Amino acid sequence: MNLNEPRELARLLEAFLLASGKPQTLERLFELFEEGERPEPPVFKKALQLLGKSCEGRAFELKEVASGYRLQIRERFAPWVGRLWEERPQRYSRAMLETMALIAYRQPITRGEIEDVRGVAVNSHIVKTLLERDWVRVVGYRDVPGKPAMFATTKTFLDHFNLKSLDELPTLAALRELETEPQLDFEDAPVPASLQAAADAALAEGEEAPEPRDETSFRSLLVELDSMEEGLKIDFDDLLVNPVSAGDAPDGAGPDSVDVDEQPENEGPDSVHS
Repeated sequence: MNLNEPRELARLLEAFLLASGKPQTLERLFELFEEGERPEPPVFKKALQLLGKSCEGRAFELKEVASGYRLQIRERFAPWVGRLWEERPQRYSRAMLETMALIAYRQPITRGEIEDVRGVAVNSHIVKTLLERDWVRVVGYRDVPGKPAMFATTKTFLDHFNLKSLDELPTLAALRELETEPQLDFEDAPVPASLQAAADAALAEGEEAPEPRDETSFRSLLVELDSMEEGLKIDFDDLLVNPVSAGDAPDGAGPDSVDVDEQPENEGPDSVHS
């Protein structure tokens, strides 16, 4: 095999990526060749271009993500290919998605800062799940009393969502276009007679109606994120281990709080890679 021939090298690179089953960096691909047979970088670049073109019209594609290059099933085939697995696709709670969005768009950020924006306590299961999946990591601690941990996204997060870097995240304007209007206006929905009678009786006895929970809507969250988008981090090397800045109240400090968000469901993979 002539490894200095881009077409021959492209076939070998395809074999490497198919066998690995995960993204491979250029540096790792270089290491797979002995020094005497290692192709020149221009030949490598040309071979990758040829490999990408050879995938056109096929069920899989060559994709560069944060951790390197990988061969993956095209998105339009995922609903059918996913039937190979018995597990149902993962379903993420709204609370988890909002928490993940805040970390992605405002990293590094503390748990207290997330709670300030969302208006409710962050469920401990959400933070634990994100850490276990290696979607977020602790990148330092605020230099304030209590030293609260600061969270940022990882390359695994980018790989999972098919991103090369954070600057490929959708803009807040695009997210607003995706937001669907509620199909049912609960404020205008009829109240069952039994519940209305119980409420009237409670008011007649002088009981005060409970105040509504101060929780942000998804639209309010997008407005808040819009003002943060300019400071979006686009790499992982400029996050200091112990950055010094004003911040939020320390995690775990103060009176006990009650977690109000539901636990996310973890029911199986939601993407398919070859």
